[in-house]
Amino acid sequence: MASVAELKAAIDVALQQIGDGQSAVQAAGEKLTEAQQTLAGALEGSGHETVEAAQASLTQAGQELEECLAATLVAVEQAQLYVAAL
Repeated sequence: MASVAELKAAIDVALQQIGDGQSAVQAAGEKLTEAQQTLAGALEGSGHETVEAAQASLTQAGQELEECLAATLVAVEQAQLYVAAL
């Protein structure tokens, strides 16, 4: 059976990995925003359905990234509360 110290250390490692994942999600969100801005410029005067579909896909991906980030923030808070209770 793992000791409390070992459990806390494992949770700390997991929290660090989640933090790294959150950074990656934020970077991906920034790239999506850049791509959306580029597509918005291409869309002006274009009206091309492919550009509109790509922009919609990027918007959906951005929303999914935001949901993922929110879920990880909740998980981190719960893990921190658990560690504090140990």
